[in-house]
Amino acid sequence: MRKIALLSALLYISVCAMAQEDTTDNQNLDEVVVFSNKFAEKKKNLAQKIDVINARAIAKFNSQNTGDLLINSGNVFVQKSQQGGSSPVIRGFEASRVLLVVDGIRMNNAVYRAGHLQNAITVDQNILERVEVIYGPASTMYGSDGLGGVLHFRTKLPVLSATDKLKVIGNAFVRYSSANEEKTGHADVSLGGKKFAWLQSYTYSDFGDMKMGNNYKSKYPDFGRRSQYIKRINGIDSVVTNSDDRVQRFSGYKQWDITQKLLYQQSERVSHSLNFQYSNSSDVPRYDRLQDTRNFGGSIGTTLRFAEWFYGPQTRLMTAYELNVKQLGFFKDLRVNLNYQDIKESRQQREYRRYDRFDSRREHVKVLGFIIDGRKTWGNNELNVGLDGQLNDVKSGADRTNLTTGAVTKLDTRYPDGDNKMNYFGLYAQHLLKMKNGKLVLNDGIRLQSVSLHSTIVDNSFFNLPVTDIKQTPFAVTGNLGLVYMPVQNFRITGNISSGFRAPNVDDAVKLFESSTATGRVIIPNADINPEYTYNFDLGFTKTFHEIVRFELTGFYTLFNNAIASAPFKLNGQDSIIYNGIKCAVYASQNVNEAYVTGFNARLSIDLSKKLSWDNTISHTYGRYKNPDGTKIPLDHVPPVFGKTSLTYTDKKFSTEVYGMFNGWKKIKDYNPDGEDNGQYATVDGMPSWFTFNWRGSYVFTKNLTLQAGVENIGDRNYRYFASGFSAPGRSFIIALRAGL
Repeated sequence: MRKIALLSALLYISVCAMAQEDTTDNQNLDEVVVFSNKFAEKKKNLAQKIDVINARAIAKFNSQNTGDLLINSGNVFVQKSQQGGSSPVIRGFEASRVLLVVDGIRMNNAVYRAGHLQNAITVDQNILERVEVIYGPASTMYGSDGLGGVLHFRTKLPVLSATDKLKVIGNAFVRYSSANEEKTGHADVSLGGKKFAWLQSYTYSDFGDMKMGNNYKSKYPDFGRRSQYIKRINGIDSVVTNSDDRVQRFSGYKQWDITQKLLYQQSERVSHSLNFQYSNSSDVPRYDRLQDTRNFGGSIGTTLRFAEWFYGPQTRLMTAYELNVKQLGFFKDLRVNLNYQDIKESRQQREYRRYDRFDSRREHVKVLGFIIDGRKTWGNNELNVGLDGQLNDVKSGADRTNLTTGAVTKLDTRYPDGDNKMNYFGLYAQHLLKMKNGKLVLNDGIRLQSVSLHSTIVDNSFFNLPVTDIKQTPFAVTGNLGLVYMPVQNFRITGNISSGFRAPNVDDAVKLFESSTATGRVIIPNADINPEYTYNFDLGFTKTFHEIVRFELTGFYTLFNNAIASAPFKLNGQDSIIYNGIKCAVYASQNVNEAYVTGFNARLSIDLSKKLSWDNTISHTYGRYKNPDGTKIPLDHVPPVFGKTSLTYTDKKFSTEVYGMFNGWKKIKDYNPDGEDNGQYATVDGMPSWFTFNWRGSYVFTKNLTLQAGVENIGDRNYRYFASGFSAPGRSFIIALRAGL
């Protein structure tokens, strides 16, 4: 904690000296272009806070997955329940309250849960040209779900040739990391003619069991240690002593990703493109659940509860056709996108020595979408208008297998076993007005959003639920109003008011599952929940001094109305039921009265010389639910203070960076007792603060060959991210060899 306090003090003191370039994007603010308004727009004209992680930073970070890429930025907190998982948090909002977008297409679907998600890692970070992090509600442009913000992943494009000669651009690398014995290979190549271009990309990763750090806080010498695990010996589940309790047994997995893009430039005004993305994996162990314990056979004490708990292969397939036209009637630019997504996921579990019940629950989500965006400019005005829709169809199945006899029987499904359909339709307009020679820029927008949900339960014999046909048709109007003031060059002040909207999805309204908390709770459907709304107020400024020092500060306050949270409920008049042989308290998703979130993000960067730069970020968030009696309880998903400090030296052939990552304490009193903060995976006092010291560097042998190396967590610190049931890597040596064409 002293290190964090010292770092914060240094950051504060340095404000008096002030800062330079955006480390996530190497360009001057006047030159940075973002696509968060659907079409290319200079970042300086937008009132909403946006960070850009560009292609150079993505390659430099050399991250194992997309979640680690976001962590490396120093601005996004990421929760992990297992190695094959990364759940980004923006301003205290997570999972279904953060919208994921890839190439302009919503990834969030009808079964995105409010707990913790791993879907972000199905986007291959090795084919990304940039990530745009949009802070605060973004419902005007993107509709439902973007309460805390949006992560917009943009993949590389095929490149056309300007001559009759075929244009070939390619990249490839191999990487090894010691903490989990990661082995990754990637290759992508773009083949371009004058009118046709084809981009193809392939990535394969093999992640072994992760080894945690060995430098423990003296008060918690055994925190996170994997002292035992369950292994089946001669057909019998046996509790085995781990030969190295720092190795997190059953945390490894494999993943492969394929991207294919075709571009046809019909004329200077018209282009067509096809976009195909496929991500798949091996089984992914749910590591946090493999640590759960329970009484067994009436014995005193506890033993590990689950012999098996894993996600089946995470499969994401996306295909999209896009038409782009310039100067078509009223519009300067027109884009039409038709897309289809096919997502499969499953949960497989078996308790210790329960050979009679290997439970499998499977979900298959099909999503059909369309997007029509148009842009009109006149005078100092820019107007973006659009219409979009997304049709979700969810099929949920489940069965129980007796491993001894091979008999298969029906099991209660996670979602209703009949129809599950959820459709979104929206109409938006976003306007920019540049006034007084560009010193003032007005941002204003509005969106009309209609949502429909319909779920039916066919087999009601498991729980005798009072409602078997659930319908919802919420409608929302959201908007934003912001002002950018640039009185002089290199000085910018922003103010922004925006509203967000999230309709309850299939996972909110009608799911049935056992909560991960150790106290024994079962979540049942509740058709009477209403949409969530956020109302956000932002104030920020950016100042650059002498082209070498840059300081940026953004503060925010968000009102969170109709927040959906898990709370005690009754089923047929009973507040508890027997579920999987355990007496469980009945809970359901419900709208709490109100909540609020407030905080700030600061960044200071200084060019100490042409080759040496220093960059610092720090983020703080605070959130509380308000009870009807006036009391307050912590809002879940709110991370502790976190950030990054780095010192980078860059020469023509050689670059090196030393950097520190840090998290403050999250005291147990600040955990939400009924939400997703996972206090059972922390210490008795909460999640301890931590600081890691790291190094990475690269050397360019030739124009087309680069060696990267690094050491992460040099001090071998043992730590976990807040709300995580999986320990972070200990000291890890990383080496990668990159080649390009």
